[in-house]
Amino acid sequence: MPISRTRVNLLLLTAATLIVALVVAVGLARGNEPDRATFSAPPSAATVPSATTPTVPAAPEPPDGLPVIAYADGPRGLPTDPDPESVTALTEALRPQTRMALYDAPGGRPRAWLPPRISGLPVVAPIVARQNGWAAVLVPAANRTVGWVPAAGWQPEPLRDQLVVDLGDRRLTWLREGAERAHWTVAIGTDATPTPLGRTFVMGRTGTSGSVYAGLDALVLGSVPEEPAKMAASLQKAHTGIHAWANSSVFGKDVSNGCVRTPAAVQRKLLAQLDPGTPVVVTA
Repeated sequence: MPISRTRVNLLLLTAATLIVALVVAVGLARGNEPDRATFSAPPSAATVPSATTPTVPAAPEPPDGLPVIAYADGPRGLPTDPDPESVTALTEALRPQTRMALYDAPGGRPRAWLPPRISGLPVVAPIVARQNGWAAVLVPAANRTVGWVPAAGWQPEPLRDQLVVDLGDRRLTWLREGAERAHWTVAIGTDATPTPLGRTFVMGRTGTSGSVYAGLDALVLGSVPEEPAKMAASLQKAHTGIHAWANSSVFGKDVSNGCVRTPAAVQRKLLAQLDPGTPVVVTA
């Protein structure tokens, strides 16, 4: 039976289509496929490396008889502040609700109890470092000292203010949220009774007696005299403070027993603005 011209054309078209398909298949087999980076599916979950969660060092149980930090009795065996004169703003603090053990390292040895109050003042200790699920806080009644606590079971409290005492310039600077609000010329400690260097914090306020203090409370700091034996007997177990001084001739000089003396107007502003836990950095 003769094949019509139309049928011949259809057969030729079909054959051409099969040839094109064969050429494409061969080309793909030789590597002329679409860009896999553009078109390939995302890797399966089985091929994605999983992140490992660091292990939080456990906190050993504090032993019986662990000493409690007191106003005139600082802790022993805790590490030194790793960056004592850093003026980087500290933005959070620990306010213990019950006594908390301070350790000499994350997962290390407990050295002392940090109570919620010391001599009636609330404890609000600035946090200076975090590591492996632990936090390091500045320690009261000990200069340039930190203690480690597990970071679980409590919430940090925000800090907004900071004071910087520049001993070389006899200058006190007040910062809020990292921005300078004001600075003033003050009096500082003598060579024999220096104002302690390093980071500390405001523990709270206490009353004063005598007209020389302008009738204003003092801010009690966590730092203590560097060499108590050189102090008067009544000051050997005292803390460093920031307080007013009525005699303006002392400002800009090294004349105190270690405290920072301020004009009365400055002290009123500090008392009105600063909260317990405010970091204080004393630099050379």
